[in-house]
Amino acid sequence: MALRNYEIVMVYSLTKGEEAVEALKTKFTDLISKNGTLGEVEDWGKRKLAYPINYEAEGHYVLINFSSDESFPAELDRVINITDGVLRSLIVAKGE
Repeated sequence: MALRNYEIVMVYSLTKGEEAVEALKTKFTDLISKNGTLGEVEDWGKRKLAYPINYEAEGHYVLINFSSDESFPAELDRVINITDGVLRSLIVAKGE
């Protein structure tokens, strides 16, 4: 199967502290590594949200580039949606 390039931006909740943010970041980079090829990981840090999400005004942003087969992003999105501590995420297929 052909690999495609993707990038994902995730916004983590800051309510449980920096340790929880690091644990989530590690969880998702490990999951991506097991199912594809992990590329660059950019930690954008704490930023103000454009609008409150779950009564939170700030979140921790992380951008991850990766390559995988076409079925993995749907599974990744499913895991993200059932994980506490992730406020928002967006997976985008990058053009070649």
